[in-house]
Amino acid sequence: MGNTAKSTIAEPRSFEARAWRHFSALVRPERGRILWATLFLAVESAAALLFPQMLRAIVDGASARGGNAAPMSGVVAALIAATFVQAAALALRFTLFNVSGERVVARLRARLFERLLAQDTAFFDQHTTGELTSRLALDTAALQNVVTTSVPTLLRALVSIIGGAGCLFQASPRLALLMLSIFPPATLGAVLYGRRVRRISRDFHDAMARAGQIAAEALAGIRTVHAFAEEQGEAERYSTSILRGHHLGQRRSRIVGTFLGAASFVVCGVVALVLWYGGHLMTQGALSAGEMLSFLVYALMVAFSCSSLSDVWAELARTGGALERVVELLERTPTIQHASGLAPPSVTGTIELRQVDFCYPTRKRASVLCGFSLTLHAGEVVALVGPSGAGKSTIVALLLRLYDPDGGSIVLDGVDLRDLSPRWLRRQIGLVSQDTPLFSGSVADNIRYGREGASDAEVEAAARTANAHAFIGELPQGYGTLVGERGVQLSGGQRQRIAIARAILQAPPILILDEATSALDAGSETLVREALERLMKGRTTLIIAHRLSMVQAAHRVVVMSGGAIVQIGTHAELFQKEGLYRDLALLQRVRPAE
Repeated sequence: MGNTAKSTIAEPRSFEARAWRHFSALVRPERGRILWATLFLAVESAAALLFPQMLRAIVDGASARGGNAAPMSGVVAALIAATFVQAAALALRFTLFNVSGERVVARLRARLFERLLAQDTAFFDQHTTGELTSRLALDTAALQNVVTTSVPTLLRALVSIIGGAGCLFQASPRLALLMLSIFPPATLGAVLYGRRVRRISRDFHDAMARAGQIAAEALAGIRTVHAFAEEQGEAERYSTSILRGHHLGQRRSRIVGTFLGAASFVVCGVVALVLWYGGHLMTQGALSAGEMLSFLVYALMVAFSCSSLSDVWAELARTGGALERVVELLERTPTIQHASGLAPPSVTGTIELRQVDFCYPTRKRASVLCGFSLTLHAGEVVALVGPSGAGKSTIVALLLRLYDPDGGSIVLDGVDLRDLSPRWLRRQIGLVSQDTPLFSGSVADNIRYGREGASDAEVEAAARTANAHAFIGELPQGYGTLVGERGVQLSGGQRQRIAIARAILQAPPILILDEATSALDAGSETLVREALERLMKGRTTLIIAHRLSMVQAAHRVVVMSGGAIVQIGTHAELFQKEGLYRDLALLQRVRPAE
């Protein structure tokens, strides 16, 4: 039972159709606004179609002998009124389409972020933070343009083409047929062009995501970058990655430019043919000056609308790559469903690992645990020790069900973890780790994380138990002090005590301490250990530690090497025996408890 990423993707055509169906579902709640916007767009386009007719009336009226100025004044007044209607319709159309676009992209980002949070840990082993944040920002922004720009342009162009074509046939069927004969080959060229641009756009978005990943890593680890004077090296890595996207962008621009140039040539060529043939008809008296002028304006209107369609096609082709990447994430089914499974009413805290086999999904050939068995009794404190790479942290990941074992099972109170809800399970386990995860909110927010409804009094009581209240009171705004990104405004010991306060407030029946004091000085370690001792009372506790001073009070010490148990006993018992534990204790100058 592995954690191989599942992402069922059908052949390109059906996947493309599914991708646009996803987008349609996001747009559906905005159909009211979009329908009104489309109505205003139709009014705007209809008003525009009246202009050539009015121009014809003015020109033919002015050129007619004995022409009367009164009718022409009425036409001009109608022209001004049509202009006002068109301007008002344009303003309303623009506002409604843009509001709809903002709402669609907000909904998409929220749904995509929710799906990302629901993915299993194996997914994040294979995708970096920079790549995923790029999907949230860049790809979704590209889709916003579809609603705010592409759809209105497409609809306006279609109305102009259909309405203009009708007017062209009314004015001169022979000229209209000449102009519209170019459409079939132009449409075929646009389809072939769109497929090619979509493929390049997908590669371009991938390249930009990789560049975003490099930037995010460098900025997140800026202190390390500065400490090792690697500013130039990181800049070169980013430039190399950006250059890949730059080449793809150039290639896409050349293709788009060629297509747009060809489309412009076709449009201008058609207009030239219309002028030539229309002039021929005028010399024969088959066409008046006003009719020729109105036909030419309609021809330009249809030609520019066709040009707009080519722009829209190019934009949709570019957007297709971003949409496919987003939909891949939306459709991915995590191997571990966070919200599904049993949620027992109470927990005793007995944990059994039964013949567990495990390899990380990204390293399937490297076995981490092989036939591993261990029982933690309710209320017992068990310590795991051993060299780096022995598999200690892997057991923590399996207990939290960040992964499922490849073989064997892990059981809590007689129930297989795979039958339990991961969300429920993780709320029964308190974790205090070496790399304490704090968020860029206030101290109180970080203590309250995982139990949002806790009162200020409960937060303060947890901080007192964790030996954190004294230093919090010395901060500029006390519990309201912002801790900065990843808690950089606090020391290592302060961050650890905040994490302990968080676990105390959560009050879980099971506790995991993963190298909770390894990075602390002697003074901070003493305060943290006192807080941890209070936290461990009455709870099933698993301690992962390299420092053996943390494990001396454990009921049992389990010594691991190479993913297997090599020794089990109390600290005093193991110190008296030859073996790995005694070697580690002597290296750290740890003596048996008196």
